[in-house]
Amino acid sequence: MEQPEREHVADILVVDDEPDVARIIALNLQFEGYDVRIAHDGREALEEVARRPPDCILLDIMMPVMDGWEVLKALKADAATEEIPVVVVTARHSDVDRIRGYSGGAIEYITKPFD
Repeated sequence: MEQPEREHVADILVVDDEPDVARIIALNLQFEGYDVRIAHDGREALEEVARRPPDCILLDIMMPVMDGWEVLKALKADAATEEIPVVVVTARHSDVDRIRGYSGGAIEYITKPFD
């Protein structure tokens, strides 16, 4: 007897250098039924995307090694990844940062702390 095919569940990559924040976001998304992976810096995020492109990326901005602005720029400059939706999730509240996020290709800009 064949196994029924599993309905596609969105694969979300959470990119945040704060382990507790990444874990809380991941647990909430998993509770909602999403598959979730975590990367703790920008370089690790790009490696994960190259290995297996996610359906969506939740991207922190202030990170060591490679910040979120660099990651967003790299993703949108590559034809293989430019269509992946990116949601910026950051503590940066300024209008300048919000504009930078949207003009850089983010589909949403969410500030921390959030509900």
